Amino acid sequence: MKLLRTISANRQPLLAAFGRRQFAVSADDYAKRNYANNVSEYNTVIGSLTSQRRIYLLRDVYDDMMLDGVKPERDTFRALVAGSMKGVRLQDCFFFRDQMKSMGLIPDVVLYNLMISTCGKCKNSIEATRIFEEMKKLEVKPTAQTYICLINACAAAGRLDQVYAIIGDMTAAGLGLNKFCYAGLIAAHKNKIPLAEDTAAKILELVEQSKGWSSLEETRESAENVMMGISEEELYNIPTANYIHRKAGFVQRFFTVYHVAFEACADLKDVQAVDALQEMLKKDNKTPDIFILMQIMRVYVICGRHYTNSKDEDEVNVKLEQCYLNSGDIDRGHKVFEEYMSANNPPIPELYTTLVEGAMTGYTPKGMQIALDTLTQMNSRGINLVASTGNALLLAASGEKDGGYTIANMIWDLMHARNVPPFLPAVEAYYNGLKDRAIPENDPRLLVVSRTLNNLRLRSGRNPPGQFGDRR
Repeated sequence: MKLLRTISANRQPLLAAFGRRQFAVSADDYAKRNYANNVSEYNTVIGSLTSQRRIYLLRDVYDDMMLDGVKPERDTFRALVAGSMKGVRLQDCFFFRDQMKSMGLIPDVVLYNLMISTCGKCKNSIEATRIFEEMKKLEVKPTAQTYICLINACAAAGRLDQVYAIIGDMTAAGLGLNKFCYAGLIAAHKNKIPLAEDTAAKILELVEQSKGWSSLEETRESAENVMMGISEEELYNIPTANYIHRKAGFVQRFFTVYHVAFEACADLKDVQAVDALQEMLKKDNKTPDIFILMQIMRVYVICGRHYTNSKDEDEVNVKLEQCYLNSGDIDRGHKVFEEYMSANNPPIPELYTTLVEGAMTGYTPKGMQIALDTLTQMNSRGINLVASTGNALLLAASGEKDGGYTIANMIWDLMHARNVPPFLPAVEAYYNGLKDRAIPENDPRLLVVSRTLNNLRLRSGRNPPGQFGDRR
């Protein structure tokens, strides 16, 4: 009772203290905490986040703009939609489109192209078609890029009939077909469900037909896309988009149709089609670039064959190496690698990782030793593992059932030392491999891997065993 009287007697100051909310801060504190003050600075922040691939923060930046009373411009919405496209966030594209309309701004053809491209990345041809129809209602005139974005969006979903209909509309509008149109046709044939029996023959036929297109019909990269750092390959979802900026002849852009065709035939596991494509390249007196050689390696690896050809070109060494390794001839694969390195050629990370992954096939003692020596050589040369390659190697090495688990441990140590982010499937496989061995529960390596695995599971929404989800 005494406590209640005390509270009752002092209720006014007490309620005032509880009811007071501190909204205002000093100008100096606000300046320190705020990262942008006007639309130009916000545009810079959006561009920076997009370049860092931190696309998930774009909605937060937009909310901060609204709280600060900064009105976005047309360029702001373009940058937001372009970032959402790069991050394959279709719902964010629709959100920014709707916000743009609510402010009285009509989306232009550049923004609509980005949205259609995002639909293609999500294999959502229905929404892509709806966006195209919306353009017509708003009297936004489509360009050649719009049609090509729509072609490749429908092709990603395997809608072959729609692709041919769009090409008919292009022809009626007086627009000619270029290499990206043929790339879309090839992708549509490959992705069609059910797959036709003559798919490979159709792909070869389209490659031959594509040789007749004129460079005058080639689309030009728009200034807006160049400013936003979007290549035509990325806009049209061409498989070389992630490699287009690689140097040393990794991708030759005039091979666009061949790039898509080789990848399609590799996905179809059609060795004869790949052989036919190589013959077509020879007739054209052209040498495959590294991306094409990657596809050649892939199809022969899948089908258990090895490739025999001239060793005059450095890129052929990469191709020969993986073919020999995965057809069981580790000595020949290792010899190709040694010959390439002894010729004072620049070290290619893909060459090392190809040798390591191929040598681990079957987990033979000889192959595992070659893989260990190659990893050691990689480390001594300062060649780092990127996230995708490192996790792929860790996942493959974790499949070793017998032996000392040396390769998997070394790959984990290399990734951990260089702060390479681990992926959940690779860490799970590595953890299970450790648990299958006689390792004490308090082993430092096991504790670190277990903690990493639990953190990754929490981030992905999967609770670690014995936590949260096990409560009754």
